[in-house]
Amino acid sequence: MSGQVLWIAGADGTPLCASLHRPDGDGPWPVLIEALPYRMHDVTASSAEHYEELAAAGFAVCRIDLRGTGSSGGIATDEYPDAERADLRAAITWLARQPWSTGRIGMFGTSYSGFNSLHLAADGVPELGAVVAFYATDDRYTDDVHHCGGVLRAIDLVDYVAYMVALNALPPVPAVWGQGPPVIPGGEAGLPWLDEWRRRIEETPAWVFDWLREQVDGPMWRRGSIRLGPDGAGYERITCPTMIVAGWADGYRNNTFRTVPHLRVPWRLLAGPWAHKDPATSRPGPHIDATAEMVAFFDEHLRDGRPSAPAPAQVFVRRPVVPEPDLAEHPGVWRDAASWPPEGWVEETWPAPAGAYGVAELDVEGDVGTAAWISCAGGLPWGQPLDQRIDDARSITLDWLVTEEVELAGNVRVALRVRASAPVAHLAVKLCDVLPDGPSALITRGLLNLTHRGCWPADGTGAAGRPPQPVVPGEWMDVTVGLEATTWTLLAGHRLRLAISGSDWPNCWPPPTPVRLGVDRSAVLLTLPVWRDAPASTHEFRPGRGVTPVDDGVEWRIERDVLGREVRAHTRYGGPYPGAFGAQVDAEYVGTVGVSTADPGRAWAHGRSRFRIAWPEATVESAVELRVRSDADDYHVDVELRTMSDDRPFVTREWHQRIPRHLQ
Repeated sequence: MSGQVLWIAGADGTPLCASLHRPDGDGPWPVLIEALPYRMHDVTASSAEHYEELAAAGFAVCRIDLRGTGSSGGIATDEYPDAERADLRAAITWLARQPWSTGRIGMFGTSYSGFNSLHLAADGVPELGAVVAFYATDDRYTDDVHHCGGVLRAIDLVDYVAYMVALNALPPVPAVWGQGPPVIPGGEAGLPWLDEWRRRIEETPAWVFDWLREQVDGPMWRRGSIRLGPDGAGYERITCPTMIVAGWADGYRNNTFRTVPHLRVPWRLLAGPWAHKDPATSRPGPHIDATAEMVAFFDEHLRDGRPSAPAPAQVFVRRPVVPEPDLAEHPGVWRDAASWPPEGWVEETWPAPAGAYGVAELDVEGDVGTAAWISCAGGLPWGQPLDQRIDDARSITLDWLVTEEVELAGNVRVALRVRASAPVAHLAVKLCDVLPDGPSALITRGLLNLTHRGCWPADGTGAAGRPPQPVVPGEWMDVTVGLEATTWTLLAGHRLRLAISGSDWPNCWPPPTPVRLGVDRSAVLLTLPVWRDAPASTHEFRPGRGVTPVDDGVEWRIERDVLGREVRAHTRYGGPYPGAFGAQVDAEYVGTVGVSTADPGRAWAHGRSRFRIAWPEATVESAVELRVRSDADDYHVDVELRTMSDDRPFVTREWHQRIPRHLQ
């Protein structure tokens, strides 16, 4: 199931390890590429089943370990570096020239490999004929695991950020790398296995420090983004047919309605209720066979097949449901759209509800936000919101009575007149559906660091290149907060609730000092994306497998230390599983974030990730502890990496840095 091992020379000759899954017969076939840093032969070895499914559909599938990861040579310097894109351009050209290839190449992937599929689509590689991106973003600054609305993300620090330090410190697979280096004609020679592992540990940086230093949008974040400026700048670079798959319970929801209107190539949008997980098994469903949809899209554009769907967009419009943290199925209906925005789509403005007048004041509590979903990874504990009444009670709220059924599909905007008592303040906005019997269901949310008002892209209405400016305490500000892309059906008799607070924790880091917000209730203006007379979809999906039981050991807890005046959010998941080449993998991910209820500036995160891989030739372990704590002025960051070879200490590295907070 692991596929045939291939060695491909990167742009500078660095040996890139790949696995090739071919259909039966002699070919030639179109070739599909997925390129990831997540170790194809052990940590994500289960992906081979997916590749075999694609091979059975008549595609050769090439999975590539990115440079410095898995069994590839080189050093992993960061996410999406220029060298990675150059390597993938070289790989596409090489694969197109193989005798078993038709010369027509596709790229696909989820999350990281969805990102780089879009990057290569924008690089103008002539052999690249189509891409499919699942749960990916067009903007790394506003819609990734680093920042949101100019605010540092918190829970992601103890998951993906810590995870990558440990993962990047694992060695090549002994049976693949061999005791001598791989030899590629015209390529670079590698080191013996143990020496290569030592070099990888000693030379690979901990990515977190650059991410924490780059607190304002700039070249580093634009480098990995398709979106380059306001009004759709950047999307015109995509030169091949593109399919985007998104989920309303996932963190990468905005790469949907924001993206496809600007594409100048054939496109398809598939937006369902899912979290960051295969639509066949995600919580919540309904569940579909998304692989069949991807195959149909590649058939259409790499083999001149029939159209993959009756309309370019299939959008799942959700209906109200009582929130549950492990919801298996979300009610709703599939809609077709021939374009975006579609026929019948309008933006409707709702002024402040009757009786909303005067100024509402709120002392910001750093732990407001625990009822909203945490969106870092796939599967539990990620992706499901709770009843929002927990947070609504500590927010400024305005309610509208819904008098007729209305379907929403798009990005909600909220215009507000606000003031704050401190130079740095955050504005967290939620839109909720209050059911007749009381539960408050989250529809969508948005966050804006008020020092980024008028600064694109944190403020979608702002100007690019404008630097953040401190808030003048007590001065009124007119701001617009963009909420995340969503769909929802408002039912007559329900109430539409706007909840305004100054924190979205544990998703994002709280403000640096105590702060009091003021909101002019009469000035609130809500802009809703209304889709009237939307046609039911005529597309027939193959059913997915359905949800799997919650894994043993998954934890998601919110804890309150009353005397210590602190709230903590804790997550844990992981466990053992098999890999290729005789590997037995044991992975563990544990994270806790905390915040003072007396002073939001005192917040912290502690993440621990550990991988242990036992092969017939060797047993290795990589474990990292990442600690971030803040005060009003700085982030204090400590990373400890410890590796083991056959249960003996191998290489240890430590990083300790103080990083100033720049209006965060």
